[in-house]
Amino acid sequence: MFSMLHPLDEITPLVCKSGGVFGSARVQYVADYTLRIVFLNEEPSIVMTYDTVQSLHAVWALRRVKPEEQSTVLKFSEQVGTPQHVATSSSLTAHLRSLSKGDSPMASPFQNYSSLHSQSRSVSSPSVHSRSPSISNMAALSRSHSPALGVQSFSGVQRFNFSSNTQSPRRHSVSHSPNSASSDSFLAPETEPIVPELCIDHLWTETIMTMREKNSQASKVFITTDLCGQKFLCFLVESQLQLRCVKFQESNDKSQLIFGSVTNIQAKDAAPVESIDTLLVLEGNGNLVLYSGVVRVGKVFIPGLPAPSLTMSNQMPRPSTPLDSLNTPSKPLNKHLGPLEEGVLLSPVPELRDSSKLHDSSYIDDCTFQQLGTFIHAVRDPVHNRVTLELSNSSMVRITIPEIATSELVKRCLQGIKSILPKEIAVQMLVKWYNAYNAPGGPSYHSEWSLFVTCLMNMMGYNTDRLAWTRNLDFEGSLSPVIAPKKARPSETGSDEDWEYLLNSDYHRNLESHPLARALRLDPLETSFPKDDFSPSLSLDSSTLLFTHIPAIFFVLHLIYEELKLNSLMGEGIRSLVVLLVQLARDLKLEAYIDYYYREYPALVKTSRQTCIIDQAQTGFMHHPSFFSAEPPSIFQWLSSCLKGEGALPYPYLPGICERSKLVVLSVALYILGDESAVSNEASHYLFRITSGFTLRDLESLPFGVALPIRDAVYHCREQPASDWPEAVCLLIGRQDLSKQACEGNLAKGKSVLSSDVPSGAEAEEDDDGMNDMNQEVMSLIWSEDLRVQEVRRLLQSAHPVRVSVVQMPEVSDHEYIEEKENRLLQLCQRTMALPLGRGMFTLFSYHPVPTEPLPIPKLNLTGRAPPRNTTVDLNSGNIDVPPNMACWASFHNGVAAGLKIAPASQIDSAWIVYNKPKNAELANEYAGFLMALGLNGHLTKLATLNIHDYLTKGHEMTSIGLLLGVSAAKLGTMDMAITRLLSIHIPALLPPTSTELDVPHNVQVAAVIGIGLVYQGTAHRHTAEVLLAEIGRPPGPEMEYCTDRESYSLAAGLALGMVCLGHGSNLIGMSDLNVPEQLYQYMVGGHKRFQAGMHREKHKSPSYQIKEGDTINVDVTCPGATLALAMIYLKTNNRSIADWLRAPDTMYLLDFVKPEFLLLRTLARCLILWDDILPNSKWVDSNVPQIIRENSISLHATELPSSEDLNLETLAQAHVYIIAGACLSLGFRFAGSENLAAFNCLFKFAKDFMKCLSAPTASITGHYNLETCLSVVLLSLAMVMAGSGNLKVLQLCRFMHKKTGGEMNYGFHLAHHMALGLLFLGGGRYSLSTSDSSIAALLCALYPHFPVHSSDNRYHLQALRHLYVLAAEPRLLVPVDVDTNTPCYTLLEVTYKGTQWYEETTEELMAPTLLPELHLLKQIRVKGPRYWELLIDLSKGTHQLKSILSKDGILYVKLRAGQLSYKEDPMGWRSLLAQAVTHRNSETRTFKPETISAFTSDPALLSFADYFCKPAVNMGQKQEILDLFSSILYECVTRENPEMLPAYIAIDQAVRILERKEMSETFELWQIKLVLEFFSSRSHQERVRRNPNRGLFMNSEFLPVMKCTIDNTLDQWLQAGGDVSLHSYLSGQPTEESQLSMLACFLVYHSVPTPGQLSAGGLEGNMSFSELLLKFRQLKMPVRALLRLAPLLLGNPQSMVL
Repeated sequence: MFSMLHPLDEITPLVCKSGGVFGSARVQYVADYTLRIVFLNEEPSIVMTYDTVQSLHAVWALRRVKPEEQSTVLKFSEQVGTPQHVATSSSLTAHLRSLSKGDSPMASPFQNYSSLHSQSRSVSSPSVHSRSPSISNMAALSRSHSPALGVQSFSGVQRFNFSSNTQSPRRHSVSHSPNSASSDSFLAPETEPIVPELCIDHLWTETIMTMREKNSQASKVFITTDLCGQKFLCFLVESQLQLRCVKFQESNDKSQLIFGSVTNIQAKDAAPVESIDTLLVLEGNGNLVLYSGVVRVGKVFIPGLPAPSLTMSNQMPRPSTPLDSLNTPSKPLNKHLGPLEEGVLLSPVPELRDSSKLHDSSYIDDCTFQQLGTFIHAVRDPVHNRVTLELSNSSMVRITIPEIATSELVKRCLQGIKSILPKEIAVQMLVKWYNAYNAPGGPSYHSEWSLFVTCLMNMMGYNTDRLAWTRNLDFEGSLSPVIAPKKARPSETGSDEDWEYLLNSDYHRNLESHPLARALRLDPLETSFPKDDFSPSLSLDSSTLLFTHIPAIFFVLHLIYEELKLNSLMGEGIRSLVVLLVQLARDLKLEAYIDYYYREYPALVKTSRQTCIIDQAQTGFMHHPSFFSAEPPSIFQWLSSCLKGEGALPYPYLPGICERSKLVVLSVALYILGDESAVSNEASHYLFRITSGFTLRDLESLPFGVALPIRDAVYHCREQPASDWPEAVCLLIGRQDLSKQACEGNLAKGKSVLSSDVPSGAEAEEDDDGMNDMNQEVMSLIWSEDLRVQEVRRLLQSAHPVRVSVVQMPEVSDHEYIEEKENRLLQLCQRTMALPLGRGMFTLFSYHPVPTEPLPIPKLNLTGRAPPRNTTVDLNSGNIDVPPNMACWASFHNGVAAGLKIAPASQIDSAWIVYNKPKNAELANEYAGFLMALGLNGHLTKLATLNIHDYLTKGHEMTSIGLLLGVSAAKLGTMDMAITRLLSIHIPALLPPTSTELDVPHNVQVAAVIGIGLVYQGTAHRHTAEVLLAEIGRPPGPEMEYCTDRESYSLAAGLALGMVCLGHGSNLIGMSDLNVPEQLYQYMVGGHKRFQAGMHREKHKSPSYQIKEGDTINVDVTCPGATLALAMIYLKTNNRSIADWLRAPDTMYLLDFVKPEFLLLRTLARCLILWDDILPNSKWVDSNVPQIIRENSISLHATELPSSEDLNLETLAQAHVYIIAGACLSLGFRFAGSENLAAFNCLFKFAKDFMKCLSAPTASITGHYNLETCLSVVLLSLAMVMAGSGNLKVLQLCRFMHKKTGGEMNYGFHLAHHMALGLLFLGGGRYSLSTSDSSIAALLCALYPHFPVHSSDNRYHLQALRHLYVLAAEPRLLVPVDVDTNTPCYTLLEVTYKGTQWYEETTEELMAPTLLPELHLLKQIRVKGPRYWELLIDLSKGTHQLKSILSKDGILYVKLRAGQLSYKEDPMGWRSLLAQAVTHRNSETRTFKPETISAFTSDPALLSFADYFCKPAVNMGQKQEILDLFSSILYECVTRENPEMLPAYIAIDQAVRILERKEMSETFELWQIKLVLEFFSSRSHQERVRRNPNRGLFMNSEFLPVMKCTIDNTLDQWLQAGGDVSLHSYLSGQPTEESQLSMLACFLVYHSVPTPGQLSAGGLEGNMSFSELLLKFRQLKMPVRALLRLAPLLLGNPQSMVL
């Protein structure tokens, strides 16, 4: 047997673990052809197999193989390598094989499986029973050594042949000749074993029956659950018409399954009905029967389908043969299926034909059989509670099995009762109920409860017909014979009972209290109770099913009642339940409970009075559960004592029933008492705990008093949540901004909210300039005042022809004029070719490509248009000389720019990259650039190795450069071996000395060297460092090799060496013998050549024939690389000694030895090493200039020349400008991306100075070229500091430089200026530069301050490296997005910096969207109010959360507060609503107009509330007062932003009004008010307010005292007006008069008066003083204000003590 874990995987063999004969477990391959898999299941993970020889089913557990088992199996096949083993085995194997049946090559007697069942199998060879270890070894050997038998030795195709049982002749011969078997196995190279993945463990096998039919394979297997949750594995054996059910359960430690005994049910077919935990069985005679587990529920009667009657069974053919072939479980579906008719709801017929319930006419006999021939033939396709019946006339019917219960209340009660009863009784109870509920013509929905009560009480032994209230339960006229046989018999005469029924009905009671009845002075009719109500015939029948469990059931129903009280939608259900509970409590003589129910529902309890006698002798048999308590557990009482801070007993909890009670208890306990772990008493901790079960909807259905503490916590958490809370908590506190953030954080990155969808049609007409996909929406927020973005786009576009305006002088001939125009175009093209680099920066990562379309690359347009006639000017006309391959690198840059648009998060794959390959060869350079760009944004890792080699073998120089740099950038710092090999091929120094010399183009070598630097960045890898160090000074070879462009190679080696040892400084481990710094110093200042060590010295023996260098180092070649290598190795180390090597020389003599350009590099290197010394002011910049230059040089402002003989002025002037430029560049690095104002001002001043210099007469001394270079360097530094900010001053400088063409302005300067422009708008303002070590290394490569002279100049620096700036760019733009409108908006941010050596911890305010400073500098960021909800991102815990936000387009969701407008609509904040309302606490709150509410909230419910309840009508009268109240409540709720409190306010108000009218029939609302008052006076709440005085009040402080006062007054008036009498009689245990009952209950609840039982226990008799009462009542925990009202009664003191 084989397994595959994924459709694309190889198949792997299955192993099985079985207990061996000697008790040791063996692991072997499953290779038994007699096994068939009949069933697989995922949960639990089991397999069922069938053994065709023994006709037995077995169940196995399926799991992954453990490593030790893998090794066992694999060792098994390896043990047998020695030849003598094979020799001894061969004859034996042959002998054994001849014994085997020979029906297939796998039928050796040593099937692993046989060890399980060897006793029972027909003995196929004598050796099975005497299993000796050696033989079993031999068995393994014979398996593993013949390719036909050994599972492991198959690989590839053979393995698949193996599963088909046809034998090829060759294989047959192999399997029978031992010699070939052994020789094969030794010679076959592919015998590498396949590692198994899955393993099966044996769990259970059927017991062996005496009579077995051969083909008793199960045709249908399923797992079903019975009504009590016990699981059964059922399999249908069609040939024996049996459904076999095995009960199984998990062991206690959940590790294995335990199987029980088998139950057989006669069945022709069966199907599970999952949703109601039953299964449907089709019996042999065609009856459909419903079973739950193995308990029979009843027959299923389907209206409209003939049920087979008892007389019909002989006409039906008894199927003695299996119905169909064994493989298909039911009829093959090749016939056209009959139409599926949707069946009606069906119902099971009760089997328990109890004559009292069911009149003898059988339903089945009433059915007429229209088609005698049809019967149900199969059951199929069960889903939920629907199943299809296949009839014998091949039509099909779909039927629905009815639910167990539909009403929520009945479901809850059934669930509770089920959980408390023993399983067998529970199943019986449920079966009885199911039959009663679903009797044919079953009841309608509303009477379900009545039916349930009747059914339940009958099972408890009540006679429901004799009990008044159950007899009058309304069954809505459903005359179902099961329930009401009495109603079914019509009686013409009528009887007295009908009259009694009417008098007792609710309708009559309502009429009596009708005002009309009072007006007519109708006497109330006394209902005479039927006489037999009080006769002893109402005792309970103790023999019934549930009699002994009555107390348990009662207690569970009570807990359900408490649970339902926490759902304000279940009021109806509670009232129904109370009636039942009161009856049971009365009969169980539980006084405390009756009193409790009376207090909750006085109106309901007083109406029913009938008790049933439970025989004293029988009460002994009743089973009182251990958790039964004499005091009724009350959830409200518990909460109340918790709020008061009294110790309360734990609240009883039944899993699955009291879920909501548990949550409420937990939450209030945590919040009010504070867990030990939550000492801080903070709301947030507590919210975490409850979100597991609470959602906002649950909170809405909680009664307001219970919900208040939770709402309070929510309200205060909403103000200042942490940014890392899970989504559920954020939703609960109503911060959608946070929950959306959390949820976006977990999603894979798809299309972003902010990506702009530009209609493609409009853009297609005009030429694509490559900048269409920028996100206009965000950019228009960042730069809202002007059109600078359009300006940048205009400056950087290279897809349109340029304007060539040359005025034709009179003396110029037409031909010369044309040449003049073309020369002018040639100058302009130098600029055009430099533009793509800047455009790549501007559009960085702004586009998600469509995987089905190629990436659009804008074309590079090198033509011009001449005004006034707009004639085309072209360079290819042949009038002037144009350099060959001029546009070669320009199109490379164009390709990179296009590729860099692709965001790193885009979904692209290898195929798409190849698909973009252009067809014509002219575009190859662009594609090369495109590949490099993909490497820089990380997508090149997806390109298959095959394709990489494919590109490299083409030998196209540009493609190789782009690919090598791209791949290396994608694998930055990983030391990836595959890439190292790839790069080494292109670097002769990394190849062994004997290898053939490959002809690698020079530029490709340079790219490969930089690639090595990138792949090994920061690793300080010794061998690489050694080779690169030598390569800096690589001498020219004897032939023409290595002679041209040596400078760029040496520089690349230096940069690469710097990257490898980046920032390691003097702790380069294991490299001390290389003397890296000394060697670099020598390369920098010159000196005698060292002896070439290493393997390549042979190559360099003979000197070059082209270049005579002598024995000294050629500093002009090696200096730049060495200088920058030193800078990078000692980056930020502040190493003074190394820095002093790099000081500019301070004597004229030494100055003459150094090229002025190198002084720029030295100054830069020195400053980068002394990182912390860099200061952003011009004084510091000047301090880098040596004294001799400072004293004698022309200052940058001078107009005339100083005269001097002994000094070379030119040298001094050039040295001066280059040193200053170097210092400025280091400033740019130090403050890259920081927008530091001081640095900006300092650099801007120097830029201005250089520009003045250029126009000054002294410019010629310094040299225009040198000044332009320095100006470009300063401009780049400025752009680095202001990266991504789009600063206007820098933009103006760039634009000025853009306009300068011709003269000294060559391609390189344009490149620098447009790079500066690109950096300024990096990524459209979304990206900035980082100052991490690796970023600085990348920027050094990209901004190397020697610019190419023309477009194909790579002599000093490879142009492709200019794009490495991408490695230094990081997303730092934070874009607030309004969560309701999903659009970007302005928000005020407060950014806190950590303290450093230069400044203390400081805070500044930014208006987002804004670029953040570098994250490691920050302590925290918060969204500030008052317009938006506050939000804190704390970076002290780590920056990963903020990083992930920034990488996903920086979207931070924010939520506008009520009554506020966004900054765009209302910049000054004068239009917000709170500013308009005169004062916040206005006594005259009617200034609040309901119309203005729409500015505060868009919630339709609140708007319509304002419409209907707050708008004054014409003649209001006393309603005006309510209207004002509602208006002020609404205003309060909306401005405080807790509209969820509106229902609570109104409910409190309504409850108080009802109490005033003395119409309160249930005390539910009063309890809630009591809880609210207790919460606000609770100690924990007071403490919170004291600790945080400015925290907003949650409810209006004036509203509650007024309400409290009203209640007190009403109750006190009632006491004086005669209430004290009824109170007295209640306390002394005498009956009170009907009219007073409701008010009395209200009084008892509100003042928490103890029950009479508790009072008498307290011993309060006798005339005592008030102080004694106080002491006595301490134990009863009764408040003093209540005691003051009770004292007169208890002391027998008539006058009241309150008034």
